Amino acid sequence: MGKGKRFNRERGVKKRPKIRDKSDSSGPPRKVVPKDLLDEQLSGASSEEEVVPKEPSVYNNLLRTLGSGSDQLANAYRKRRREEEGKSDSEEEDTDDGKESLSPSEEGDVDEEVNNEAGTNHPMGSKPEDSYAAGSVEHSEDGEFGDDDEDSDVDQQIEVTADPSNQVSSFSAHLGHQLSKEDVDNLMQRRWKYKWEEPAPDMLNCKWKGTGEPFLKGSKIHNDCGLKVKLYKHWLQVYMTSGGTDFHLSRQRNFFYLCSSYRDILHSNKKPFYLKGGEEDLSIMDAYTMHAMNHIFKTRDLVMKNDAKMANHQETAKEQALAGESFLDQGFTRPKILVLLPLASVALRFVRRLIQLTPPSHKVNVEHIDRFSDTFGAGGVEDDGDMDELNNGGYNGSWKSRKSSKPTDFQVLFGGNNDDHFMMGIKFTRRSIKLFSDFYSSDMIVASPLGLITKIGEAELGKEKDVDYLSSVEILIIDHADVISMQNWSHVNTVVEHLNHIPSKQHGTDVMRVRQWYLDGHAKYYRQTVILGSYLNPDINAFFNHNCVNYQGKVKLVCEYKGILSKVLLPVRQIYERFDAASLEDADDIRLEYFSKKGGVMLFVSSYFEFVRIRNFLKSQNASFCLLGEYTKQSDISRARVWFFEGRRKIMLYTERAHFYHRYKIRGIQNLIIYSLPERKEFYPEIVNMLEGSNNMTCTVLFSRIDQFKLERIVGTAPAKRMVSSEKSMFVFCE
Repeated sequence: MGKGKRFNRERGVKKRPKIRDKSDSSGPPRKVVPKDLLDEQLSGASSEEEVVPKEPSVYNNLLRTLGSGSDQLANAYRKRRREEEGKSDSEEEDTDDGKESLSPSEEGDVDEEVNNEAGTNHPMGSKPEDSYAAGSVEHSEDGEFGDDDEDSDVDQQIEVTADPSNQVSSFSAHLGHQLSKEDVDNLMQRRWKYKWEEPAPDMLNCKWKGTGEPFLKGSKIHNDCGLKVKLYKHWLQVYMTSGGTDFHLSRQRNFFYLCSSYRDILHSNKKPFYLKGGEEDLSIMDAYTMHAMNHIFKTRDLVMKNDAKMANHQETAKEQALAGESFLDQGFTRPKILVLLPLASVALRFVRRLIQLTPPSHKVNVEHIDRFSDTFGAGGVEDDGDMDELNNGGYNGSWKSRKSSKPTDFQVLFGGNNDDHFMMGIKFTRRSIKLFSDFYSSDMIVASPLGLITKIGEAELGKEKDVDYLSSVEILIIDHADVISMQNWSHVNTVVEHLNHIPSKQHGTDVMRVRQWYLDGHAKYYRQTVILGSYLNPDINAFFNHNCVNYQGKVKLVCEYKGILSKVLLPVRQIYERFDAASLEDADDIRLEYFSKKGGVMLFVSSYFEFVRIRNFLKSQNASFCLLGEYTKQSDISRARVWFFEGRRKIMLYTERAHFYHRYKIRGIQNLIIYSLPERKEFYPEIVNMLEGSNNMTCTVLFSRIDQFKLERIVGTAPAKRMVSSEKSMFVFCE
């Protein structure tokens, strides 16, 4: 289905045309968009020089529609028309609509209605306080907004330096920047040059590389990047309570500074909580959680401040909103943060930590916490885990007491709720956190890629449904990307394709307060994407290069690996045979051709695509084989393992995803061929060690230059570079 059909761009809010020449610096800046952009997109021809006849812009149409109920907005519409036609403000415009001016009393009544329009026209039955809207400052004590001594820190920042250059927070600087046409053209080319590198603290043999100007060295200790005081104090208290000493040199502080730069980040060497990396994983999660909350609270503060101005100075404020940029503080819809996680148990861990890091005054009440525990918990075992245990690795000790032949990391990762189909909205109010909030009234959406893909599919099939709540995502966080890649990474690509589009409906948006770059269709250039995982593969790398186009630039982690060959416990002769391939497609064909000539007994493959090709080849050869893949039925798996062990089947085909989800120990292996190296380096010694009891302690590994990411994690960075560049094609490792 084409994009135009998906988003139904014939309907809804579109861009307003620009009427002021950028070269004209006189007078206050006006809130404008490119002239006749809608017609230009439809016809493909520029219309900048056309004056008559002129089709009214979408923004002018909006002003005219709103003006039918407000004399003030009607005057604003006529003023814009006079400017476009070159008339002065004093010239009268002939009108033929027959409408009469409203009396002052009538005008006041209608203006009040218009001011509250965005707060009363809410989709799916949400309440007025569910939307950031002008004229919605006064609420009850438990309402979303309000002023009291506890919450008087609007726009307050931690004062750590007297340098004037640090007075503007990274939040304001990032969202307040306006891209030029040249900037957009350069971003569309997706040509990234990494100009600098800095050692990564607490990570040996790793360094950060980035585009643009370097910013890590020398300043991170003295600058808290506009983190709100209340958030900072509570975070510091949590850190000290957990036994921390020097917060400013901590891992979470360093990564928070990286996040607050609003650059796209690729961290591909994070030690996950299920691989004895609980402290490191929790520190990184704390950093991006605080960054997300800081962004949400600062967005709310800005809207509240502008709401108060408009309420106290209604006449002048509305004029400024129409003519200037001082009140541009919103997107098309409310959700600003999207967090993609692979499993419900991982989402449980994240949301619990999010609640723990929220200052007490903002979580007097956590709504639907019981429903959340029932939905994301695991039958009352992990669900009842004490929150304090999150500080020591993010999971409780129940797994340790279980007796299982599975590795510990498998028990920890899959010991909770393994559901990979979930989606939940989270809303922050002045005194509470609302879980399972309506998506359009949420500040944050936590979802699995599969859960979000389902919603996208439903919206494409039904006209009454949409995913416009993805239109204004400003921070995308993808944690445990390596686990997601074991599921289906293409879902992530599809989700990002649906982010930051102009919505199909208005959804109660106060269009006069939408930031200019949203209306220009440039929101994707302002979206920050943070990708976290334990390894890098070609899919994740391509996603970072092509789908992350933040104008601030990119930062990625580059590491040298020692390899894990020492974890092979048996005296196995490991023969690595390289074949040459110019492209990924060629590699698949040559790999299959190589195998068809060599043959083997135990075949380990890393992708389902390879699994299908080999299965079809074995069928065509009438070979004696059995299958063990991620989609194989449990009854067939049990039968295949018995047949292979007893020798009734000569070849077993085993996939990495099947090993990831089940961690079977295959018995009866006499010869082992690793058709393609595993993405997860810890799987390599597990598979090779299955040769225990074999009469032929030999393992053959096929690889090409395209496999360098996987190769260096297993044999080490230095040996991998020699192996892909050497004139020799065979390499032997003996442990």
